[in-house]
Amino acid sequence: MRRHHKSHSPATPGTDRPKDGWQIVYTGFILIMLCFFVMLTSFASLDPSKITRFANSFSNAVSVLDKGQSIEEGDTMLNAKLNLLAKEDLSVKLFEKVRQVSREEGLDQIEIEQQKGRVVLRLKDKLLFESSAATLTDEAFSILGKIGHLIEKIGVPVEIQGHTDDRPIRTDRFPSNWELSTARAISVLRYLNHSVGVNAGLLSAIGYAEFKPLASNGHTAGRAKNRRVDLVFNVEGK
Repeated sequence: MRRHHKSHSPATPGTDRPKDGWQIVYTGFILIMLCFFVMLTSFASLDPSKITRFANSFSNAVSVLDKGQSIEEGDTMLNAKLNLLAKEDLSVKLFEKVRQVSREEGLDQIEIEQQKGRVVLRLKDKLLFESSAATLTDEAFSILGKIGHLIEKIGVPVEIQGHTDDRPIRTDRFPSNWELSTARAISVLRYLNHSVGVNAGLLSAIGYAEFKPLASNGHTAGRAKNRRVDLVFNVEGK
């Protein structure tokens, strides 16, 4: 009895590959995008300072900085290597430091604002001066004493800015708000330097009169907010 053998034709190259391979690639892409959006959502809910600390820690771990340099925490806020960090990161660190020291000095009632490359410590004029005057009140001495200690601990340049509302002033000493705002800024500077002992090299003073308002001068509350002295801690100043 003859046996019949089935003949097998040679397989055509590539015909045994799965026809739905594109689905695997597509599924992988979708998973990657999902992870990406999950991370975005997570970062959106974090405090900026926490994101900064995460970025610094990651940089240290993978050594992504030039020549193996890394970011380190220390007692000194500014040094020769700070240009390795983004200015936004530095302003976050500076804001945290100013807020921490202000609490230690008992300055919780004073407004602190973080801006690009700087931190602003904001004082209402009534905390320091009588109306239309540039002479410090007795109550101002205690506040400025604490602020002086804060400046020394932070150790970055501070610009003292005088601001007024838009109501005109015409006296022998202050022909306009330019003279009043500048005189107030200088009074604060002199006290910080002469009485508290803050390094003069860290201080500067300028008057802006009514030309940098925070609120409308059309109502009493707005004018009161605009009459102020701002102490601007400048990241770029060193």
